[in-house]
Amino acid sequence: MPASIPRLPLRDDLFLLGHDDDTGHLHVHRQALALGLAGAVLIDLYLAGRVTLDLNDEARAAGHQRIHPHIDRPVGDLIADAAAATIRNAHPLLRMWLRGFSDDLYDRTRAGLFAGGILRQHTQRRLGGLIRAHTYLPTDSKWAVLARSRLRYLATGHEQPNNHTAALAGLVADLGLTHHLYLDDDTTTLAARLKAVAAQHHQPVRDIIAAVDAAIGDLATAAYR
Repeated sequence: MPASIPRLPLRDDLFLLGHDDDTGHLHVHRQALALGLAGAVLIDLYLAGRVTLDLNDEARAAGHQRIHPHIDRPVGDLIADAAAATIRNAHPLLRMWLRGFSDDLYDRTRAGLFAGGILRQHTQRRLGGLIRAHTYLPTDSKWAVLARSRLRYLATGHEQPNNHTAALAGLVADLGLTHHLYLDDDTTTLAARLKAVAAQHHQPVRDIIAAVDAAIGDLATAAYR
């Protein structure tokens, strides 16, 4: 990636990949994406050394570890610092934290991208102009293209995964976004490749991704009750 283009937080990459570049429409259920965004925020905190997780063991289901603060120093990112504040005194269970922090995270992530000039608001008039519908579109397609390109290089074995991209690969695969990467490949095989990449990296990152997957499963189960 060119040095002149800064890397976005993991949650922002995931938000952009979760929407159609041209219409702004969601590719997945909004709350499922919000859970993925919460997982992305927590992964970034872990990779920055700000939090740790209990050691995983086979007797504990995914997401039942506790999150602990490690370095009590601001990250300099409003959402990340808000996440750290919720962990500082509570030492919450992973899956419960994901559910709670994801509550309004979709809106907060979108607002941050809008404030940063990465998204713009697009207004459409419907029913003869009586109703105005607002969508948010990228100001420049480069951001989503860069994220997709990094995943493409991983899937084809042309690039060694770094922590950020490996985590993105796992989240994208778990959210079912692989067929929106615009790769000429079988999506089932592609998802397996991305999960294999994610499985080679830090155990806490894998635990967070597994907890996101479990929380999304809970969401689907609740919807069918």
